[in-house]
Amino acid sequence: MEENLKKEIVQHITKNLLDIQILTLINKEPSWGYKIKKQIEAFSGLKIRHGALYPLLKKLENKGLITSQKQKGGRTRKVYTITEKGREYLETYNSILKEQIQKKQDIK
Repeated sequence: MEENLKKEIVQHITKNLLDIQILTLINKEPSWGYKIKKQIEAFSGLKIRHGALYPLLKKLENKGLITSQKQKGGRTRKVYTITEKGREYLETYNSILKEQIQKKQDIK
């Protein structure tokens, strides 16, 4: 039962914080859409539709959190890179999360 509960919670977090998951992955290394999709699916067990992923990548780019550049090779790919603003966004999120966890522990 605990493993199912853990999987359910990870999927819930992934669905609701997909932008954070994407920024976290791109912060580690620039990446393209399909690779991001596969990494999130492997981590969460959640199937991500292209129709959900690509509009979110475009939204993150419009907000200035990531940039994209076409990369030519065997196949042309749009590679996403996090911006300084994206790193600040991610750092702020992590800071707030730590504060919230600390507040919860202080209540005990």
